[in-house]
Amino acid sequence: MSSSFPVRRLRPSSRARIDAIHAAARELLAEGGAAELSIYAVAERAGIPPSSVYHFFPGVPQLLQSLAAEVHAAFRQALSAPVEHAALTTWHDLAALLEARMVDIYADDAAARQLILVQHGLSEVTQADQQHDRELGQLLRALFDRHFLLPPLPEELDIFALAIELADRVYASSVQQHGEITPRWREEGLRVLLAYLGVYLPAWLGKRAAPLT
Repeated sequence: MSSSFPVRRLRPSSRARIDAIHAAARELLAEGGAAELSIYAVAERAGIPPSSVYHFFPGVPQLLQSLAAEVHAAFRQALSAPVEHAALTTWHDLAALLEARMVDIYADDAAARQLILVQHGLSEVTQADQQHDRELGQLLRALFDRHFLLPPLPEELDIFALAIELADRVYASSVQQHGEITPRWREEGLRVLLAYLGVYLPAWLGKRAAPLT
């Protein structure tokens, strides 16, 4: 994602202001979705002048891109948490564990559901989400390779990124119908993920004696 500010060089006061903007935008997203979001509404909710929001974000798409990056950072952190190698019997166990971690983020974050799973028509955010999914796909593949002996996989596409996108479509249907990801639709999302990966991964993929370091 391209950012309108150099995150690592922010002064503490600027970081605090951006955090306040993010928090206000998250509240508004959870309440009314992206369609109702505006710079002025965010400024009013955050208790700051609109010019302060515009200073960091030229418009709503840039603000939502920044929030999407924040959500996907949480996904990356969830995937980077330790995995008990001895507890894995098949690659399905690993897939289920990692998918559960990511869906837990959706379950706990209404703004993330609105931003990633609900159609909002903002191409900039959709493109950013697709780029983040590709990054998550690469991380997912590395995790699978760490614990299992992967077979040759297609070079022209990232099956792990595609699996994430397909599962997200299932979760999006649940959010559209129920406002949340229900346990039943959560099961369906996992089934879709396993079924697609199963096209390329044999059911009994060899497990490494010890995880790669």
